[in-house]
Amino acid sequence: MWTAMEKELHLRSNEVNLPIESIYFGGGSPSLLQPQKIEAMITTVQKHFQLNPKVEVTLEVNPDDVEITYLVGLKNAGINRLSLGVQSFYEKELLVMNRAHRAKQALEALDLIVKLFPNFTLDMIYGMPYSNLNSWEKNLDIALSFNPPHLSAYALTVEENTALFNQVKKGEVVLVSEEEVQDQYQLMIEKMDASGYVNYEFSNFGKPDYFSVNNQNYWKGKPYLGIGPAAHSYDGKTIRKWNVSNNQLYLKAIQENKLPYEQEVLSVKDQYNEYLMTGLRTIDGISLAYVRQTFGLQYGRYLEEQAERHFDSRNFYWDGDFMKISKKAKFLTDGIAADLFMV
Repeated sequence: MWTAMEKELHLRSNEVNLPIESIYFGGGSPSLLQPQKIEAMITTVQKHFQLNPKVEVTLEVNPDDVEITYLVGLKNAGINRLSLGVQSFYEKELLVMNRAHRAKQALEALDLIVKLFPNFTLDMIYGMPYSNLNSWEKNLDIALSFNPPHLSAYALTVEENTALFNQVKKGEVVLVSEEEVQDQYQLMIEKMDASGYVNYEFSNFGKPDYFSVNNQNYWKGKPYLGIGPAAHSYDGKTIRKWNVSNNQLYLKAIQENKLPYEQEVLSVKDQYNEYLMTGLRTIDGISLAYVRQTFGLQYGRYLEEQAERHFDSRNFYWDGDFMKISKKAKFLTDGIAADLFMV
């Protein structure tokens, strides 16, 4: 598989002309990879693409994979940022999510990471079964005690055909209410702000100079290239691609010097709707002038008309030419964006 992914990089080397600002090893369990393999992949990227001198190179790691020798190997391989999948510091919540690691392992992993990596982020989940405002605040307190430069937190989603889905369906696990999930999000907004973090995107908090380049580029609609089975790519304009998810079909295509992806061409309406969905989630908001210039005057008029009631209810505010979500309405961002879609 690794050889095939290196070959895919070669086959697609003409798809990106700008300097690479971020390399991200994620999806599945990338921390199962040995540092030598990671270094070889970074070298392959350097061979086929121009890299920004300050390129951000992130690896997702599971707490149970972290030990000192491995971390040193990662640093020597060229990884300069880690994303640690903590999710929760409560044992009961980890068991509900069927996570492989234990709370103690997350704490031990962080003790090591802070010594070797100045730039790292924690992934947390709120709205967990059995959670409440007190337990969520304690989770945040523990996370902040390690002084992370960055933290991402996502509301629990229950996917079909998972153990948790079946437990919920049988009534063995009870989910918290939507109001409780919103209260936990609001608590996080206030606590992170008081601790010196900027909520630069709906789910992401960073200290100044530590906003994730990978995250920012995605939410700003910049091009990205995904390598490997099921990986997605975007040219930053109108074309979105996704590789086949079947490993054998992927390998067979690469062996035959074929690119195993499907693609779609985004219509102007698709591009407009996506700009709203991604832009409103960020600290920058959306620009009315950009909408008019990029999508047409009719889209600008439509946006103003649809947004009027949200200004009336103070969900929006103007910051120069930019339309932004108010702090009180942040949890409703995706729903508000959907209200503005061109259908």
